[in-house]
This record gives sequence, structure tokens and C-alpha cells, in this order.
Amino acid sequence: MSLKCPVTIKAKVTENLKQRLAAEIQENIKKVDMELQQLEFHAKRALADQAKQDMQGLTAIRQQIDAERQKRLEFKNHMMEKLKETAQLELGAEIAQGTLERTVSVGIGDDLHKILGEEILIEDGIVIAFRR
Repeated sequence: MSLKCPVTIKAKVTENLKQRLAAEIQENIKKVDMELQQLEFHAKRALADQAKQDMQGLTAIRQQIDAERQKRLEFKNHMMEKLKETAQLELGAEIAQGTLERTVSVGIGDDLHKILGEEILIEDGIVIAFRR
């Protein structure tokens, strides 16, 4: 019988990996900062336009804008925490980088726990070990 099984990808922490992760996180922070600036710009226009039409819709628009702003600020705070965590990673430690799927053939008597617990360890993008 053939099954699709998850394979965990783990990366060995190197200085190169820490720098790459930090750069990705900083890029996400820059993007959310730009989104916040755009949101503020569009919010001012939308509020001004709505104020000209009717005051009742103004509160609803303001609440929607505040909710969007809050979502982005929460994401930014989350990214800032991840940046701190990345800086504190110990060299040589292993961190999860994702999961892939593979197809395996299983038969009677096979140890399913071994099959389901497989991992690939990489270091700077190069596979250095397969684990069961």
C-alpha cells in the first residue's frame, strides 16, 4: 500500500541562516510599515469623503480602519519578537523549517512510527542527514 507521509525539514543554525532569517523578517517589517502608511493615507481620504456624505457611516469606517491598523500592528509586533528570537538562536541548534510530503510503500509488519517520524537535516541549504 502506498501512503503520503510528512517529512520534517530541520535546519542546523549557522551564522548564515541567522542572517537570512533576520533579513526576511526585516523585509516583512518594512512591508507592514508601508502598508500602515498606505492605510493612513487612504483612511484620511475615506473619512473625509464619508464626512461629506453622512456622519453615521463615519463611525463604521473608522472602526474598520482601526481594525485593519490593529491587525498590521499585531503582525509587526509578532515579527519583532521573531527577530529577537532569531538573534538568540544558538549556533548548531536545529530548528524546524517546514514539512514536505513523500510517498512510501508500506506492508504488513512495517513500523509506521518510524515511517511517519522521518526528518531531513540541512545546513545552509545542503542536506547533511536523513533521520528516522
